[in-house]
Amino acid sequence: MFEALTLQLGYNAVLVTLGSAALGVAAGAVSAFLYLRKRALVSDAVSHATLPGLALAFLIMVAFGSDGRFLPGLMVGSALSAWAGLWTVNWITRQTRLPEDAAIGAVLSVFFGFGIVLLTIIQTMQSGRQAGLEGFLLGSTAGMLRSDALVIAAGGALVLLATFALRRPMLMTAFDEGYARVQGLNTARIDMALMVLVLAVTVVGLKIVGLILIVAMLIIPAVAARFWSENATHVALLAALFGGLSGYVGAALSATAPDLPTGPIIVLVAFALFALSLFLAPSRGVLASALRHRRLQHDVHLRQGLLALAHNQPVYEAMTQRMLRAHGMMRADGVPTDAGRIAAAAALQDETRWQELRRIEELAMLASRDDGLTPITDILTADQVALIDNRLKPQGVI
Repeated sequence: MFEALTLQLGYNAVLVTLGSAALGVAAGAVSAFLYLRKRALVSDAVSHATLPGLALAFLIMVAFGSDGRFLPGLMVGSALSAWAGLWTVNWITRQTRLPEDAAIGAVLSVFFGFGIVLLTIIQTMQSGRQAGLEGFLLGSTAGMLRSDALVIAAGGALVLLATFALRRPMLMTAFDEGYARVQGLNTARIDMALMVLVLAVTVVGLKIVGLILIVAMLIIPAVAARFWSENATHVALLAALFGGLSGYVGAALSATAPDLPTGPIIVLVAFALFALSLFLAPSRGVLASALRHRRLQHDVHLRQGLLALAHNQPVYEAMTQRMLRAHGMMRADGVPTDAGRIAAAAALQDETRWQELRRIEELAMLASRDDGLTPITDILTADQVALIDNRLKPQGVI
C-alpha cells in the first residue's frame, strides 16, 4: 500500500492514480456548485445519457475502418449524447408541467435503455466482442494508455479552470437568483454552463469511474465538504480536496489488488471521507451535535436547579441533583452550599432582569434574545442593565 501511495507500483499504476486524482479534483470542485444550486440529481440524467452516444460513436468508428476504441472519439460521442439528454430534460421542464425530477427520471431511463440495446447489438458483432465497452459502465483502467491518461488529465484541468473562472456568477446564482438577475447575469446561461461542466466531468470520468458511478463523484465530495464549513468558497476547495483524495487513494488501493475495480473503490473511499465528515466535523458533525446537546442538557438542568434553590424549593430531578452536587452547590442532604446560594441568587437576579426587560417598551425587542440560559449581561450594555436595576430597586428585588 505504501508503494502504491508513493507511485512505485509501475508505469500503468502511476497513470491510473494521477488520472484518477485529476478527475477527482475536477469532479469535487464542480460538485460543490452543483450541490449549492440544488441540481445534484441532474448529474444522474447526464451520466446515464452518455451510454447511447458511446455505443453510436463505436459503431461509427468501426464503420470507417477503426477498431472503435479510440478514447477521444468515444468521449465526443458520449458528450453529444449527454448534451441531447440534458437538452431534453430542460425542454420537458420548460414546455410541460412535469417537475424536473420526473423529466430526469424519464430521460435517464429512456437514454440508458437505448444504450443497453446498442451495447447488446455491438456484442453480436465480430469487432464488438473485444471492444470492452461494458467497462464504461463501472469504469475500467486495465491497460490504460499514456494518451488516455493525458486526455483525462487535460480534460480535468480544463474543467477545473472553467469552474474557477465561473465561480462568482455560479455562487451568486445559487444563493440568490433574483439578485443575480438584477446584477445583469443571465441565470439560465449560468445554469447551462454548470450543466456543461457536469457533462465534461462525466465524459472525462467514463474511463476511470464509469457512467453509473460518476454520479457519486459529483455528489459525495460536496456533501462531505459541507460538514466542515459555512463558507461557500471553502466548501468548493474542500470538495476538490476530497475528490482528489478519493481518486488518488482509491486508485492506489485498486493497484494493490488487480482484481479490484478502480471505479467502485474510488467511490468507497469517497464514502469513507463522507462518513468521517458526518461523524467528526467540528460544527455540523454527529459527534459535535451530540456534545452540544449534552452541554445544553447540562446547562438547562443546572439553571433549573439553581432557580429551585433560589425559591427554597426542593430539587426532585436526580440528574439535576447530581449536577448541583458535582459543582459543589448542594450537599448530599439537599441543602445548598454557600457557593450554591450565591449562584442561585445570581440566577434569580438574571431571571428577574429578563422579566423586567419585557416591560420596557424601548428595549422589549431585545427580550426575544432570552433563551433561558444566556445571561442578560451578555446581551445588554452596562447602561441598559443599570436602567433595569434602577427600575427593580423600588420593588425591593435588587
